[in-house]
Amino acid sequence: MTGIVLSASVRQNLLSLQSTADLLATTQNRLSTGKSVNSALDNPTNFFTAQSLDNRASDINNLLDGIANGVQVLQAANTGITSLQKLIDSAKSIANQALQTTVGYSTKSNVSATVSGATAADLRGTTSYASTVATSNVLYDGTAGGTHAATSAITLGATQGVTTGATATAGDGSTALSAGITLIANGAATATGLIGNAQPADGDTVTVNGHTITFRAGAAPASTAVASGSGVSGNIVTDGSGNSTVFLGTTAAPAATVGDLATAIDLASGVKVAVNSAGAATISTSAGETASDIGVTTASKVTLRSSTGADLNVTGKADLLKALGLTSSVGGGNATVTVARSTSAASLGQLIQDGSTLNVNGHVISFKNAPVPGSAGAPAIPTGSGKSGNVITDGAGNSTVYLQAGTVADVLNAIDLATGVQSATIAANGTATLAAASGQTASSVNASGQLKISTGVNADLSITGTGNALNALGLAGNTGTASAFTAARTSGIGGISGKTLTFTSFNGGSAVNVTFGDGTNGTVKTLDQLNSQLQANNLSATIDANGRLTISTTNDYASSTIGSAAAGGVIGGTLTTALTFSTASSPVADTVAQTSRANLVSQYNNILNQIDTTSQDSSFNGVNLLNGDQLKLVFDETGKSSLNITGVTYNSKGLGLAALTGGVDFIDNSATNKVLSGLNSASSTLRSEASSLGSNLSVVQVRQDFNKSLINVLQTGSSNLTLADTNVEAANSQALSTRQSIAVSALSLANQSQQSVLQLLR
Repeated sequence: MTGIVLSASVRQNLLSLQSTADLLATTQNRLSTGKSVNSALDNPTNFFTAQSLDNRASDINNLLDGIANGVQVLQAANTGITSLQKLIDSAKSIANQALQTTVGYSTKSNVSATVSGATAADLRGTTSYASTVATSNVLYDGTAGGTHAATSAITLGATQGVTTGATATAGDGSTALSAGITLIANGAATATGLIGNAQPADGDTVTVNGHTITFRAGAAPASTAVASGSGVSGNIVTDGSGNSTVFLGTTAAPAATVGDLATAIDLASGVKVAVNSAGAATISTSAGETASDIGVTTASKVTLRSSTGADLNVTGKADLLKALGLTSSVGGGNATVTVARSTSAASLGQLIQDGSTLNVNGHVISFKNAPVPGSAGAPAIPTGSGKSGNVITDGAGNSTVYLQAGTVADVLNAIDLATGVQSATIAANGTATLAAASGQTASSVNASGQLKISTGVNADLSITGTGNALNALGLAGNTGTASAFTAARTSGIGGISGKTLTFTSFNGGSAVNVTFGDGTNGTVKTLDQLNSQLQANNLSATIDANGRLTISTTNDYASSTIGSAAAGGVIGGTLTTALTFSTASSPVADTVAQTSRANLVSQYNNILNQIDTTSQDSSFNGVNLLNGDQLKLVFDETGKSSLNITGVTYNSKGLGLAALTGGVDFIDNSATNKVLSGLNSASSTLRSEASSLGSNLSVVQVRQDFNKSLINVLQTGSSNLTLADTNVEAANSQALSTRQSIAVSALSLANQSQQSVLQLLR
């Protein structure tokens, strides 16, 4: 090939084509890579500078994943704090529910003393009281003419009413009626029971003065089979209160007699009385009463008698009462027989009705048609009560006056017991000894027949009533229609003005030093003013209508005892020398309320368990900022820019919350408020940490955005140093292609010229 000789033009064209090809390859490489600098040969400075920028951008980009993970760790912690805050709010709701539930004690610790004449408007008792006498209308006895004044010995009962029926015979029409005649016939032709249509049937009833007599078929039960509290006597089972069941026997073997029915009527009317013991009834005629009879007073006739304490009213089947000769009515419907008492010089002219009551200053006096308990044949005196005359009293101002033998004097004694003019001392045997209170005069009846009622000093006199008691005792006003009898006590000067009352600090409250006065210059006059002083020491005061001042703990400290070593609140001052305060009582727990509060303790502890598990679960990728872990984030490729986030331990213990104990926590409002205080502190702690996490999260997100922007800046700078201008390179490519085409054409022309010379040589 070395023997080939090229002309200068061909060689020049070949060199031009080679140069163009090289330039074209370089241009095409730039277009394909988009860079004008693809190696250090292109531009060493730009190439290595761009490579440094790209390397830094790559290093920073590698840090973004760690930063993104850090953001998620912070988000997980923030989510955990949000959930913990909700759980804290739920615990607060439980504690507030404990505050709103019933106080855990039915009775709070208290001390009390009576300030004579004190009221809520004036605690000083500036008015002391003396008893006055209130006068009733004139009472008359039953002497004919109705103008004879009654005395204290006049009885409340009256002469028994008597009615005797027509002559009656047994069911055979020829046998005279007697107490032994059975109520049902035995079915034989010579039957001596009541006539067929008069015979009681199983379930029939007779009503006597509001009490019920029930007829039952069959034999009376044994004493061991009667209901508790009832007793059996012959063919009669009685409850001891006037209600009876008469057992008829059977048609073949009749049992109950007309005499049994008369006895049952007398039990209901109060003429007779039954004392029940171990299922047996002992029936006897009440003292001073005469029993009803059949054929004794008048042969073949039924004689019914009321008691002295109430008129008699008998309602039963007409045929039965007609068979007894007591009515002319016939048929299966009811008929009524009444027997009225007769008043006399020994009784009130207007008789008090059985069941009437008087309400005297809030105490109840009941009037009852029965022999007084403890008398011959009567029931025993109720346990805890005492008997004085014909009055049974509970010793606290409530009494029952028994009408059969009671007197006006008994009524006055009962009124005095209610007003406090007299007091009753009850002995173990049930005897009540009455005595007038110091400086008091017992009520009485004056010569004109008026009741002279002492008001006493405890309260103004107020008497209301039911039935006809007010009217019968002349207490219904001049028209006899008044619904109340009232009288005021006399008043005088007295009180506790100038006396002081002190309490040491009670459960951390402010010690109290109260001086009673007219309400000025720091003195206390009203109940509201006293409570304003006591409130700061966790105490409160009340006063009742009798001037009894009671100072007790507030609901917040219902479990504490006033004056105890643990709580404080020792009472003192000159007032305690003028008044005798009771010993501080211990609080009495309300079982139902404490059970409810114990249930709330259980709910609260469940919330704490959820707080513990929530704090443990607030992790991301193994890092938990709420469980004491730490997070370190690196922001630049040198490691000099970083952020260290120290975690916290926010389980229940870390938040300062401890599990509660039933019977210790939530037992009163104070214990509950302590729990609420801890919850509020925990809530503040969570909010503070949430703020801190939010600040850190903001920093991390700013650096994350900064790094992304910086990577873009570095990559843009690198690109600026190495990227090709595609427009220029495209133009160069086009120019070089044209140049190459021209060079090829020139080479072709040069070759043709050389060929022509060679042809001449041939």
